Amino acid sequence: MSSSSKEAILAAARRTAQAHGYSGLNFRDLAEEVGIKAASIYYHFPSKADLGAAVVRRYWEDTAAGLESMLAETSDPIRCLRRYPDVFRKSLEAGNRMCLCSFMAAEYDDLPEAVKQEVQAFADVNVAWLSRVLSAAVVVGAEESEPRARAIFAAIAGAQLIARSRSDISLYDALIDSYRAAGLLPT
Repeated sequence: MSSSSKEAILAAARRTAQAHGYSGLNFRDLAEEVGIKAASIYYHFPSKADLGAAVVRRYWEDTAAGLESMLAETSDPIRCLRRYPDVFRKSLEAGNRMCLCSFMAAEYDDLPEAVKQEVQAFADVNVAWLSRVLSAAVVVGAEESEPRARAIFAAIAGAQLIARSRSDISLYDALIDSYRAAGLLPT
């Protein structure tokens, strides 16, 4: 089986997980979407846990690369902090989907250990990036950068959840604006 099949499986699994979480991953449905036999998925992913962990790992790796790319595009850390909510907004723009890791974090008790570790890695990547950029922007002192980064990450994930529950992206934008007005995010 080709690497393009593996990529197609990962892409389909990502879309499914962003709409239905880990519990929504079903080899038969994914195979039908990709146009292969369900048994073929097992060639790359021997179990649902293996598939889930691979999807989440790819998701946080892609997110980390995107964040680093954003930072490389501009030398202004404040501008990066202003653009950060757009990372989560993109999921809402794509069929009112959730951040894959936020969705799976809500299912945490039901996740296999390997998937839990990857979900935690996503949060760690985001918090570390935010902390680094907050420090570079001198928004807060070094000792406050990580707590502020966690607050920003949690607030943005929460805004996404509320907006998704109403199928209203303008609600997400209003919440982000309120975070800026309150000083959580730079204006």
